[in-house]
Amino acid sequence: MLKAITCLIALSICSANAESIHNVKLESAQGKTPVDLSSFKGSPLLVVNIATRCGYTGQLEDLESLYREYKDKGLKIVGIPSNSFGGQTPEKNQEVAKFCRLKYGASFPITKKQSFKGDDISPVASKLLKLSDRKSVGWNFEKFLFNKKGEFVKWFPSSTSPEDESLKSEIKGLL
Repeated sequence: MLKAITCLIALSICSANAESIHNVKLESAQGKTPVDLSSFKGSPLLVVNIATRCGYTGQLEDLESLYREYKDKGLKIVGIPSNSFGGQTPEKNQEVAKFCRLKYGASFPITKKQSFKGDDISPVASKLLKLSDRKSVGWNFEKFLFNKKGEFVKWFPSSTSPEDESLKSEIKGLL
């Protein structure tokens, strides 16, 4: 009996300490409604650091395709632009959002640019690294997948297309 009680206490402590991405608030690139990740509670969330002039920029179209395929089932996607890797997002925030929308049809939220490395690393990038237990973000279009509770599930490298079956399989398991 004592062993069972000890296990229950340990489990409740672990779940109480499970960190969530849901306490993050970001400004939208359009400067309108904030992107409050707490509004995504109850939905799986894919957070992607995006860029406008990267070899992976075409993934924006695939992200939109993924979003359209699963948004009615609850999937949320947030694109966070960054100029941290090779200066590949030199545009102003509103220009980034317009580019993503007009060239790639992106209808998922796009935030203001954030730094993903160095001394000026943004709080959201630090949080993504902490939750995913990663030391750094290596390049644009790294993907961080979270469950409905906002708990980190899996990281995918830049080279993993949003259309990749391994990513889709993880998402399907969370819906």
